[in-house]
Amino acid sequence: MRCLTLADALKAHGADCHFISREHPGHLLQVISQRGYKVNSLVAPVQPAQAAIKNIVNEAPSPQQEPVHTAWLGSSWQTDAQETAAILTSLQPDWLVVDHYALDQRWEEALAPHYRQLLVIDDLADRPHRCDLLLDQNLGSQPEHYAPLVPAHCQVLAGPHYALLRPEFAALRPYSLQRRQRQPTLRHLLITMGGVDQPNATGQVLQALKTCALPADCRITVVMGLTAPWLQNVRELAAQMPWPTEVVVNVNDMAQRMADSDLAIGAAGSTSWERCCLGLPTLMVVLADNQKEAAAHLQKNGAANCLEFSGLLHKNLHDQVQGLIDQPQRLNQTSTSASVITDGLGVERMVATMAISLNKSI
Repeated sequence: MRCLTLADALKAHGADCHFISREHPGHLLQVISQRGYKVNSLVAPVQPAQAAIKNIVNEAPSPQQEPVHTAWLGSSWQTDAQETAAILTSLQPDWLVVDHYALDQRWEEALAPHYRQLLVIDDLADRPHRCDLLLDQNLGSQPEHYAPLVPAHCQVLAGPHYALLRPEFAALRPYSLQRRQRQPTLRHLLITMGGVDQPNATGQVLQALKTCALPADCRITVVMGLTAPWLQNVRELAAQMPWPTEVVVNVNDMAQRMADSDLAIGAAGSTSWERCCLGLPTLMVVLADNQKEAAAHLQKNGAANCLEFSGLLHKNLHDQVQGLIDQPQRLNQTSTSASVITDGLGVERMVATMAISLNKSI
């Protein structure tokens, strides 16, 4: 989704953008295509190796070289490089943008003959890269974290100042911040635990809210993906809630829904920067280990209160919500702290940086 946001911004400046993706279960190739982009699917048999990577394809990497998330690729990096090279040979893009935790310097060097410059999107700082530009939009990230992992000439853009948010978030920021200057209330809760929500965190959140003394006129909105495995279960729970609870899927107006909400209960991840842009107070549920560091920084900065997804989620969530009901001024305090994290204009900064790096206008 963040790559789609970047592609939209580049396209608005006249760039021609293509996508390369493997058809993993739950892939979004159709969504990308519907947005008007050419999608190159990595499902065909491996093409003959390009000359530039012939000597690398049969290399047997040592185990310690493998990125932690290697299994997420769905193939060996050599196979993926072969298939990608077959597509890039005809495209020869000015920029290749790589957003995948399983790819590292070996893959990037293998494809070097097929692009002018390389942008890597990362937030783990756990493997070397051969790139010209690197983006880590997490709070607490610093360029020096990547100093031993990238070439000396690489420019590292770090922090939510560069977060890739769709333009509607920056557009709605003044409205959202202004409405929160009024007397704080807890009338509209937004629950967003990710489009798939494999562990059914949404269901646990709804069960915990049942025990809270929410205002009688409160309403709850739950946002999920159409293919979420627990969708029907969540709909059944929603029908049993003491307050009007709406379950919506595949929404295209998330910025407006966030701006109109008083509190979000949501997963950590890139959605965090959307909530910060709009000053939306958040109870954040950490669902994966690679979310812990960014979540800790958000809590340290007063931009969110974080909860571990564990057996204690029910009680901890109840206590946090009850605390906001008893002390509603905390909503304004969290909103103010969140709003200074990012202004939502990061994607324009990224496009400008890419244009300057190519020494031409995009």
